[in-house]
Amino acid sequence: MSKHTIQIEGKTLSAKIGSLAKRANGEVVLQYGETVVMATATMDNKDTDKDFFPLSVNYEEKFYAAGKIGGSRYTRREARPSDRATLVSRMIDRAIRPLFPKELKKEIQIIVTCLSWDEENDPGVLGMMAASLALHVSDIPWNGPLGAVRIGEKEGKLAVNPENKDREEEEMDFILSGFPKNEEIIINMIEGGFEEEKEERVMEAVDAAKEPILLYCNMQEEIASKEGKTKQSLEKPHTNKELEEEIRKKAEKKLKEIFSSKEDCMQKAKDLKEEIISEMEGREEKEISYASSFFDDLISEIIRKNVIEKEERIDGRKLDQLREINIEAGVLPRTHGSAIFTRGETKSLSIVTLGAPGDQQFFDEMEFTGKKRFMHHYNFPPYSVGEVKPVRGPGRRDIGHGMLGEKALLPLIPDADNFLYTIRAVSEILSSNGSTSMASVCSTTTALMDAGVPIKRPVTGISIGLVKEGEEYKLLTDIQGEEDHCGDMDFKVAGTREGVTAIQMDVKIEGITTQMMKEALEKAKETRLQLIEKIEEVIDSPRKDISPHAPRVVMIKVDPSKIGEVIGPKGKNINRIIEETDASIDIEDDGRIFVISKDKESAQNAMDQIKEVTREVEMGEIFQGEVKKLFDFGAVVEILPGQEGLVHISEMADRRIERVEDEVKVGDSVPVKVIKMENGKIGLSIKKAKKS
Repeated sequence: MSKHTIQIEGKTLSAKIGSLAKRANGEVVLQYGETVVMATATMDNKDTDKDFFPLSVNYEEKFYAAGKIGGSRYTRREARPSDRATLVSRMIDRAIRPLFPKELKKEIQIIVTCLSWDEENDPGVLGMMAASLALHVSDIPWNGPLGAVRIGEKEGKLAVNPENKDREEEEMDFILSGFPKNEEIIINMIEGGFEEEKEERVMEAVDAAKEPILLYCNMQEEIASKEGKTKQSLEKPHTNKELEEEIRKKAEKKLKEIFSSKEDCMQKAKDLKEEIISEMEGREEKEISYASSFFDDLISEIIRKNVIEKEERIDGRKLDQLREINIEAGVLPRTHGSAIFTRGETKSLSIVTLGAPGDQQFFDEMEFTGKKRFMHHYNFPPYSVGEVKPVRGPGRRDIGHGMLGEKALLPLIPDADNFLYTIRAVSEILSSNGSTSMASVCSTTTALMDAGVPIKRPVTGISIGLVKEGEEYKLLTDIQGEEDHCGDMDFKVAGTREGVTAIQMDVKIEGITTQMMKEALEKAKETRLQLIEKIEEVIDSPRKDISPHAPRVVMIKVDPSKIGEVIGPKGKNINRIIEETDASIDIEDDGRIFVISKDKESAQNAMDQIKEVTREVEMGEIFQGEVKKLFDFGAVVEILPGQEGLVHISEMADRRIERVEDEVKVGDSVPVKVIKMENGKIGLSIKKAKKS
């Protein structure tokens, strides 16, 4: 075991190599502050027969790391990964995946475990750094290392790896990974949320990330030079030049003609492939599989060459041209808000539901315990791509795209003081052909306005693609499915007229330069503004009132000491209000009381009763009260819901009263005047009320 340290932002980052999981191909323990993560990299001994790179990444949050006992009452252990853990797993995957050799076919598993969390330093970014080092010192072929950093901004100042307590108040939460090459930093993964930041400020944050990325990459290189294992050699991939030439002769000319026609290109290419493969009937299965794979490579080669050499896209658009846009608002009669956004063949249906404050989502995770009132969920059913697959719960992709949309929209959602409702938006992807996540942002913006949610401004999003050959590259606005498949980058940007609210980038090549990123942000901004105009042609502002099918939520703030009076003995008062008004009532410890009802009238009725229960009685006030109890010495009269006072027998009339029951009976309505208030007890007078 050995230990290595560097300083990042005045804190020590230490790495221990080979101290715990010695049977993994690579293992490292990283510590920053008192946050500790362990990463293991393990590779299977044999190649798989899968037609994709079999990499799996798992980031595991352990409750013990934060000194908690998690799980349910009956199963005190971690269950399925939290959404945050899933997002971190995806983030690590997107960073390390492009740096594996394309010929590697062995199954690889990366497991990152948070062992200790100090409530200050982020274990997610530390986990990405640990995964890089575990791979770099292992014998697994990998073209790393990479560095990772989180950039925050508070009160106009950028901060490197801000502490956890500061992140909720920040105007920027920006994670980048990259590595040095040719005296500059290449960026290969981005995940960011922003409070409508200008593109120039985003680029300043990228510059701030360069030094810590370089520091950590240099540390890894030094460690690997001393303790790294020799990388396993890879067999050269099997090639069949004769078969390749055969397929090229049969298909290349026809494919070029197909892609120059710009009409139904992919379907025609698919038909040609089926025709050529059917002619190979009787050959070995390996040859047929090889021919099929090479045909797909040939399609990709032609699409890429057309972009680089001719600036031609498969559907005839210019490189910076949007597909046809169609937007509909209010498409469903009973939902609180709905919209369909169509861009080319990509179609997203978003539905907004308004609920009570009590409908907020509660979460209990290693890092965060709390609740949220705005949720955006994303569903990608198999029919959206014309497939038949089992329908299960949300997968990593659904969770990731849903959270990206939530991150993009959240800065524009009104706070709870101005809009009391819990808001849930669901995006159903009806048809997919490129950048459904950004389509979901556009459809949800429209649905929120249709629901009458007073968002500050519309939010839209677009994906910018990339084709790079050598030093030459072209950016593509609004990539469709095949351009995403054949291209080198998916750069998603969401925002408003004022600035960027979310960025997510992943690449298939090693990464992009900061100049390429700057250009992509500019392209995204141009398109974002076009999309905002398209939405505003359909609905230019949030509707003035919420749907008649949505619940009515009103709020009153009372002194917390009055909460007991609202509830009453054994719930007497609150149950009576609920029964009489058919409203629901949520009470917070700070004195906020929320009334939820089907209509305004019921909500107002309940509010009025709560005000009566909690309002302060003043000396000299006159009430028309109801007699509740009789005693030898007087009568108890309810003057307000839940508030009673005593009328002494001497205060019932100007004459002498022998028996209380001769003057009043239970249930009688009598005028009373407040004549005494001591130690929470109220004295009343009937005779003085009659004289007033």
